[in-house]
Amino acid sequence: MADQIPTDKLNPPISRRRVLQYGMGSTVGLLGAGTLGSLLAACGVTSTPASPGKSAIPSNGNAIALSQLASDAKKEGHLTVIALPPDWANYGQIISTFQQKYGLPINSQAPDDSSSQELQAITTYKNSQSLEPDVVDVGPSFAAQGKTQGLWAPYKNAHWDTIPSNLKDPDGYWTGDYYGVVAFGANRSIVKNMPQDWSDLLKPEYRNMVSIDGDPRTAQDAFMAVWGAALANGGSLDDITPGVQFFAELKKRGNFIPVDNYPANISKGTTPIALKWDYLLLGYKEEWNGNPPITVTIPASGVIGGFYCQAVSRYSYHPYAARLWEEFLYSDEGQLLYLQGFAHPVRYNDLAQRGKIPAALAAKLPPASSYAKAQFPTVAQTSKAAAIVQAQWGPQVIGS
Repeated sequence: MADQIPTDKLNPPISRRRVLQYGMGSTVGLLGAGTLGSLLAACGVTSTPASPGKSAIPSNGNAIALSQLASDAKKEGHLTVIALPPDWANYGQIISTFQQKYGLPINSQAPDDSSSQELQAITTYKNSQSLEPDVVDVGPSFAAQGKTQGLWAPYKNAHWDTIPSNLKDPDGYWTGDYYGVVAFGANRSIVKNMPQDWSDLLKPEYRNMVSIDGDPRTAQDAFMAVWGAALANGGSLDDITPGVQFFAELKKRGNFIPVDNYPANISKGTTPIALKWDYLLLGYKEEWNGNPPITVTIPASGVIGGFYCQAVSRYSYHPYAARLWEEFLYSDEGQLLYLQGFAHPVRYNDLAQRGKIPAALAAKLPPASSYAKAQFPTVAQTSKAAAIVQAQWGPQVIGS
């Protein structure tokens, strides 16, 4: 498949945690030799939409009344989802809450699949009622690819008008559901002074401390960390080169550690300063409960972000259950469940303006103002940046 690479000790199995799925509108799925071009080519392939699955598509994309969805979904018996790890963006609680609320069982299959594997499942199992996913949660490039290939049925949930236009397909074929930004996380049992911006990471006190989540040629938030550094050092969404140069300087000064900042490495102090998605770092902070103490900060400049998208399979065997799931995810209740997992829901601004975010929950998050400067790259910008990192990271930063 397009976004898979061999598994070994240096490159852990590719899952939704490690595949590049980000950007505004659509973006590249995996940053790696031999895969970038094939994915971008795939995004441009136009295929004739196949006929729907055994069940008819119940609407032309417009929202269906919640009472009808709940009643007809119950008759369908269950909902099939894919690639939703229970500890990712609070999906464990989201699934259990939905099941309890509507009395509708969820078949959660292949929780660690990547976005490309989700698209593969849609086509592979379109004639299998027990295996065909009814809905997917994919990166924007794959959402766009699925629309091009005719895999999605349009659906505009009841909260459609409160979702930013740049985070949804205008025809309703996919909708952003949550987003995150690259943040600084520090193990404060080792890091005495918390870095506040990218320039701070160059200080001598951070020698052998700064880390990213793998190789930026293959890992999502590692690549985005390089891009965040670029934004803070004279670069832009059209120029990631200053980010590579920044990490080369970090390496030269002895501050950059070429070791993956897995949770255990942060906790043990092997990688005491971790640059990665804010919702992952905030989740570690909650889980560790001060042992060790961890501080999470959004950098003062160079704030780079990425989001995921929901789409409904046009081959769904449970089309009403699929749309009921969409209505739940985009309701105030569903959106706040994402926020409880520290992933910013796509309707965050709407919730904040209406005073719907509990004070106790808001207190656990970085200030809302920290996210105001977040930038989201397009597919064209990402493909250009990918080529630069692919060519420059080895010789400039790691020497190979």
